[in-house]
Amino acid sequence: MRVEPVSGRVLAGPLTDVYVYEAPVRLWHWVTVLCFTVLAVTGYFISAPLPALAVGADASDYFVTGWIRMVHFTAGWLLAVAFLVRLYWAIVGNHHARTIFHIPFWSGAWWKGLFRQAGYYAFVRRESDHWVGHNPMAQAAMFFMFTLGIVVMILTGFALFAQQYAWGTTWMNLFGWVTVLLGEPQMVRTVHIFTMWYLLIFALVHMYMVFREDIMSGESVIGTMVNGIRMFKREP
Repeated sequence: MRVEPVSGRVLAGPLTDVYVYEAPVRLWHWVTVLCFTVLAVTGYFISAPLPALAVGADASDYFVTGWIRMVHFTAGWLLAVAFLVRLYWAIVGNHHARTIFHIPFWSGAWWKGLFRQAGYYAFVRRESDHWVGHNPMAQAAMFFMFTLGIVVMILTGFALFAQQYAWGTTWMNLFGWVTVLLGEPQMVRTVHIFTMWYLLIFALVHMYMVFREDIMSGESVIGTMVNGIRMFKREP
C-alpha cells in the first residue's frame, strides 16, 4: 500500500490494516474524555452554584460546592498530567502521535488533501479518500480547536487555582503571569468559561463526525481508537 507521507492519504493499494494509534495515545484519549466530562459538569456548577440546601441552616453543615471544587481540581490535575505525558509521547511515539500538535502548512500534498476532504464534506465529492490517521481537515480541527483549547484551559485553570495564594508564592510565580497577561482575575475566569464552551462545541462536532465517518467513509474510525488499527472497508 502506497501512502503520501505528510497528509496520510492512501495513493494506491492493495489495502492493508495499519497500526496507527499506540496504546499510550489511546489511553490518553479516553482519560481526557473522562476528565473533560467531569470538568464540564463541575465547572458549570462552580460558575452557577447550587442553591442552599436548607433555609436557615449553617453553612458549615454543608460542603457541596467545596466537594464540587475538589472534584474539579482533581480532574484538572489529571487532565494536565495526562497532557504532559501525551506531549512526551508525541516526541517518542510514532508519526501519528505528533499530528495533533502541528500543521504542515509547507506541504502542497497536505493542502490538496484538505481541499479534497472539504469537497467530500460539502457533498461535492461522492466518496472520501482513504486516510491513515487523521485526514487534513480533522488534523486542522484537532490542532486549532482541541490542542490549543486544552492549553488555554489548563493555563487559565491553574491561574484561577493560584489566585487563592498570595503573590510571591510558588503557585503565583508559576501561573500569575496569566492573570497579568489578561489584566484581571475576572477576565481569566471569563476566558476559562468561554474555552469550556468552545471545547464542548468541538466535542459535539467531533462525536458526530466520528460516527458519520465510521458509517460512510471507507475506513474504521471508532474501532481505531479502541484497538489502534486502521482497517479499510473498500478499495480506493
